[in-house]
Amino acid sequence: MKLVIAVIQDKDSNRLSNALVREGFRATKLASTGGFLRAGNTTFMIGIEDERVHEVLQVISANCKVRDQLVTPVSPMGGSTDSYIPFPVEVQIGGAAVFVVPVERFEHF
Repeated sequence: MKLVIAVIQDKDSNRLSNALVREGFRATKLASTGGFLRAGNTTFMIGIEDERVHEVLQVISANCKVRDQLVTPVSPMGGSTDSYIPFPVEVQIGGAAVFVVPVERFEHF
C-alpha cells in the first residue's frame, strides 16, 4: 500500500477532486499554503494499493496544469534593498508536487 500526497494549486482542486471521485479513488483534502508565493494550495492524501499508483498519477497529471503568472516579488526582509526588483516577474505556477510513500499499516474506523 502507498500514500500519495499531492500538493496542487487551489485553482485545480475542484477539477482534481471530481476526477478522483469519478475514477473511484478516495482522498482527503487539506488546505495548505505555499512558501514561495504564499498562495493557497490544496494537499490531497490518497491511500492506494501499489498496483493502482500509476492510475492515480495519471488522474493528477491530467487535471493539474502548469501556467504562467505575473507576480510582484515581496521586498527583502532586513537585507539590502539594492538588488530588489519592484516590477512583476513571470513565474510558472500550478502543476502538482507529488510524493509517493510506503504505508506500513492502514486502519479505517
